[in-house]
This record gives sequence, C-alpha cells and structure tokens, in this order.
Amino acid sequence: MTPRRSPAMEFAVREPVGVPTFAVVSGAQVEGVLHGREKQIVELVEATYRLHSAGDCVNPPSYFLRFPDRPSSRIIALPASIGEPMRVDGLKWISSFPDNVTAGIPRASAVLILNDHGTGYPFACLEGSIISATRTASSAALAAQWLSHDRPRPTRVGFVGAGLIARYIYDFLAATGWSFDEVGVHDVSADSAAGLRCYLEQSRTTGRITVHDSAEELIRYSDLAVFATVAAQPHVNDLSWFEHNPLVLHVSLRDLAPEIILGSFNIVDDVEHCLKANTSPHLAEQLTGNRDFLHGTLDDVMAGRVTVPRGRPVVFSPFGLGVLDLAVGKYVYDEVARSGGLHVVDDFFHELRRHG
Repeated sequence: MTPRRSPAMEFAVREPVGVPTFAVVSGAQVEGVLHGREKQIVELVEATYRLHSAGDCVNPPSYFLRFPDRPSSRIIALPASIGEPMRVDGLKWISSFPDNVTAGIPRASAVLILNDHGTGYPFACLEGSIISATRTASSAALAAQWLSHDRPRPTRVGFVGAGLIARYIYDFLAATGWSFDEVGVHDVSADSAAGLRCYLEQSRTTGRITVHDSAEELIRYSDLAVFATVAAQPHVNDLSWFEHNPLVLHVSLRDLAPEIILGSFNIVDDVEHCLKANTSPHLAEQLTGNRDFLHGTLDDVMAGRVTVPRGRPVVFSPFGLGVLDLAVGKYVYDEVARSGGLHVVDDFFHELRRHG
C-alpha cells in the first residue's frame, strides 16, 4: 500500500470518471483525527440528526447476525446513506463478543465501508470501533445538553457499566463543558469498575469518584445516570429508584424494565429503529400494545416541538443510527485525505473493462 491523493482529487483530473481507488484508514489515523475534536464531532452529530429528521438520509433497519452456539455474541450490519452536503453511502459492520473482555481485548470490533455517491464504488475501509464509540458518546453528550435545557443541570453523574463506551461518554461530556461534583461507577466486574475509576483519576476529574456496590445505590445517588452495559434483558426493575427524577442516558437499551419506561418521559433517536430487537422500549410496546409512552425524538427536542418536563425521570434511548457512523467516518476520511495520509491499495479494483 502506498500513500496517494484522495479519490476525489484523482477523479478531477481524469476523463470521464477515472479508475476507482480504494483506501484503508487505520485505527491510529482515525484516533489521530478525532482526538481533541469532541465539540466539532458533537456539532456534526447534531447536524446529521437534523438531516435525518428532514428526510435527507436513508437509514434502513439494522441487520443482526446471531449464532446458536454463541448466543451472547452478534455481528450487526448498519447500512446508510446521506445526501447533501456529505453525499456518501456506506455500511458499518460491527461485532459484539462479550467474552473478548476476559481475553483482555475490547468487546466490540468494527469496520466502516464508504461508497461513492455517484458510482457506488467503495472507496475506503476505516477501522470502525473508534468511530462507533465516538458517535455513541457524541450522541449521549448532545442528548445530555438538550434534555437539560429546561431542567436543573446535573451535578452528579453515575455510570452503570464501566467499559470503553462509559470512558468515551465521560470524555465527551467533559470536553463539551460538563463538570461534576460527584462521579459514580458501578459494574458487575470489580476489575472493570476499578479500571474506569483509575482512568477518571488519571484524567484529573475534579469530582469525587465513588465505586458503588449496587446499581440501586448508584442510580439513587446520580442526577445523570448513564447505562453502558452489555445487558441482554432488563436488570433494573424498581421505579422508586428514580423518584428523584434523574436524566437517564439509556445507551445500552436493555437495562430498564418496561415499568420504568412507562413511568418516565421517553425520548429516542428514531422511533422505528428503537422499537425492535427487544430493547426496553420495545418490551414496553409489547406490554401495552401501543407507543403512547414515547414522547418524541431528540430532534423534536432540538427543534422545540417537544418540551422536557422537570417532574419526571427522563430517559433517552438511542438505538444508534448508521448515518451517524457514516457522517463521522466521512469526516475522518476527508481529514486524512486533506493531510495526504491516505493509504491506497494498488489495483484493488482489477476487472474494470466490461468486455475484457
């Protein structure tokens, strides 16, 4: 592989379209672009939510590959397309293998494929797990910002689940202006809880850090509760734990019993996407036979169509949209191309003559 100019630059000097090229963008390059640009990425995610709501994106259902012999594992395909001004199509292919953690490697791994909007040719493959974690954390930080507009700003944050996603969400909250008097951590794995605590201490957070023995203790202690677990079914069942009306970022989607969803003010990223795959909102729909418990989307809040109340728990349940990965991935690609650091695979597309 040799560094070359971006395909867009090459297309500009060839007639009529030019030979398609294919670049590989490593995780190190992805991290190099995204590090320190949290505010810009949150703004990009906000703009993409608005494009999606306006109908300028295509975001089909996610496709789950499951394994009878490995029921806790899965690989998910998220196809997506964004129109102007990004003009890019693509696919995230992300695996979740929880047993990886015991082997000392992250649970999730991913690639992101970008396709040319005009020809359909894939023009890049990017390491996708950092992009996925970044868009997830950006979405969470954006939701915390908008859902707190008409409520007291949280000062005590608690993380149920102490893995990589919790770390990313904390970093994005901190980078977008949040500071907390108290930071709580709870995980069923003592090692994971200790690892996140160590990270928070090294990040010089100004808040007091507490590792809680139970999810109940952490939730009652927090006015901003973040769920970032690998739970396959609800494990938090008591609505009274939320009687102090916290803001809940339900990122992992399957932690809360339907009764808690029904007793809360619920905001999602996309209604159709969120009500499937036995998420907590999906279970609430199955229990009630309706969707009346959903009060709107994050874009509804951003556009002023929905006002968030003060006197109820507020739960944000984002299914995770492929268009967000696509937007962040295109941003990374463009920045790497601009720096001249693209690694193009020579002759990746070999059969380019229709008749030989």
